Amino acid sequence: MSRVVFAKAVRRHVDCPDEQVPGTTLREVLNSYFDQHPAVRSYIVDEHGAVRKHIAVFVNSQLVNDRTQLDLAVGDGDEIHVFQALSGG
Repeated sequence: MSRVVFAKAVRRHVDCPDEQVPGTTLREVLNSYFDQHPAVRSYIVDEHGAVRKHIAVFVNSQLVNDRTQLDLAVGDGDEIHVFQALSGG
């Protein structure tokens, strides 16, 4: 099981408790989390299942650059951190 952790900035917009979730890829883990917390899905991913531009996802300390496939392997003890990305100039 992987642990999914949401930053406080995300929690201000949607109820998303940290949780241990099963799955062998990032997509499987996120989908398992969304199955338990459906309101979170539309805030984190778009209608095609891609991570929204205002969201940054890390597996452990590695930024996930592929926002569409989400096929990065994850395993027991991995932590998936979801942040609201900063933008602007």
